[in-house]
Amino acid sequence: MTGMRLASLYSGGKDSSLSLYIAEQMGHTVEYIVNIVPSSDDSMIFHVPNADMVPLLAGSMGKRLVTAMTDGSEDDDMNALRTALDNLDVDGIVTGTVWSDYQWERINIICGDLGLFCLSPMWRKDQDIVMKELIDSGISSVIVGVYADGLDETWLGRNVCDAYDDLKELRSRKGISVLGEGGEYESLTLDSPSQTSELVIKEYEKQWNGHSGTLTVKHAELSGKVR
Repeated sequence: MTGMRLASLYSGGKDSSLSLYIAEQMGHTVEYIVNIVPSSDDSMIFHVPNADMVPLLAGSMGKRLVTAMTDGSEDDDMNALRTALDNLDVDGIVTGTVWSDYQWERINIICGDLGLFCLSPMWRKDQDIVMKELIDSGISSVIVGVYADGLDETWLGRNVCDAYDDLKELRSRKGISVLGEGGEYESLTLDSPSQTSELVIKEYEKQWNGHSGTLTVKHAELSGKVR
């Protein structure tokens, strides 16, 4: 289908930013940003770190933001998504799923129930191809959570695209996903072709427990950019 009106499932991470960009390049119109916000530090389906940055990112793209809260359990995640999508005047949604059968299947269940088309432009693509698309797109994102052996505190705040060679080297030794598809890391988008303003982190805090850690943005602002 071409020329659809879509809502983007958007976490603020690199994958949702890339899928939104690809959908618009395909000729679709993305009118809404849909962000499911867990009330805890964990979610069965959705991205958690720095979800409070999504309103700024939605504003920088001129998209209407729709949010729904979840306690992070599978049932509540799905109910929250259903609630967020139920009354939107769209033909379908766009998602950034790549290799997660769990996430893809559950999102498609909700779309089927609501009669919505589910566009997943990166689904089952080779991860190195997706990373090249990310680099070519001009999307700038930083690592804000690390949860795998080989990723230490020094990775927090690193630009994902700039770290690609190191991620490939780590994959050869540890078997990680370069996209973080196994939950190895989480990211936050700072800039993309869809944005008229760049997200600038002014204040942050790193938490490290010896095996994993997060970078929490305490204050950020939008800064205009020259197109």
